[in-house]
Amino acid sequence: MKKRVMIQMPITAGIKSVFDARPDIEYERFTELSEENIRQHIGNYDAAILGVVPFSARIIEAASRLKIVARHGVGYDSVDVAALTRVGVPLAVVGIANSVTVAEHSLFFMLALAKRARVYDREVRKGNWNIRFDPIAFDLAGRTVLILGFGRIGRRLVKRCVAMEMNVLVHDPYVIQDAIRTAGATPVADWRKRLPEVDFVSVNCPKTKETDGMIGRAELAAMRKTAFVVNTARGGIVDEAALYDALKRNVIAGAGIDPFVVEPAMPDLPLFELDNIIVSPHSAGVTEESMFRMGTASAQNVVDCFDGKLDPANVINPEVLTKR
Repeated sequence: MKKRVMIQMPITAGIKSVFDARPDIEYERFTELSEENIRQHIGNYDAAILGVVPFSARIIEAASRLKIVARHGVGYDSVDVAALTRVGVPLAVVGIANSVTVAEHSLFFMLALAKRARVYDREVRKGNWNIRFDPIAFDLAGRTVLILGFGRIGRRLVKRCVAMEMNVLVHDPYVIQDAIRTAGATPVADWRKRLPEVDFVSVNCPKTKETDGMIGRAELAAMRKTAFVVNTARGGIVDEAALYDALKRNVIAGAGIDPFVVEPAMPDLPLFELDNIIVSPHSAGVTEESMFRMGTASAQNVVDCFDGKLDPANVINPEVLTKR
């Protein structure tokens, strides 16, 4: 009997490259992604490759055949990990498959904000050539960036910011601090104390109880009026209401935001009224190259689980592997 895989996103060339070599596996895209519909059908599948739609405890309780859940990405705040662990099912992520991609997007936001890309593009199309002087652009070289998180993405962003000749500060209490120094950056313990001296804050950490809302009104008020916030991690780490207020009142100069609390973000989101923010559709990890890499990695995690050789380094709840 063939093993069946539910894929909750477009089937990419990367996914096909792995599964098409396995005649013992059949896979299909599942497009009706309501909780009730997934719950109704999940019992027919041995594995699921997830996009960003929530994978709840109610779904997991109905997944009688499920052997693995694989994220087509690295974030997993939409997955009930505790429920998976209770039933002994591993949750696997794609490691570094999109790390370079997200790091580049963070740098893209910084460059776009520093070079006034949004306003320049709009005004030049109107014939306003004098816009080049007001507001005037600035260099990243010599500016100070505080990077929150020194994981797979943060490490790569540090490398790029150092190459741009920026002064790089990093906060991550869960890594060896000497590794931050070796990368050419300065580790900081109390990141909030450093806010008055930075030009950019870049959020590159997971969303947890600790980080949810970590940049709120107090943190934004502590920053310079010329400073910017960049978030390519998860919606809610930067408090959206507080950010709107800070941008509206020019408490900070601007922001670059990729993820939102509610996705897809609605057109009437107050942040979209503002000129001093640049946004993207939670696409920081989405490029031609990263989609192939993530597809390959997520499908390979499924195959490796079926073959009994799933890499524990890719598993969020590795304790289930020993139980199995």
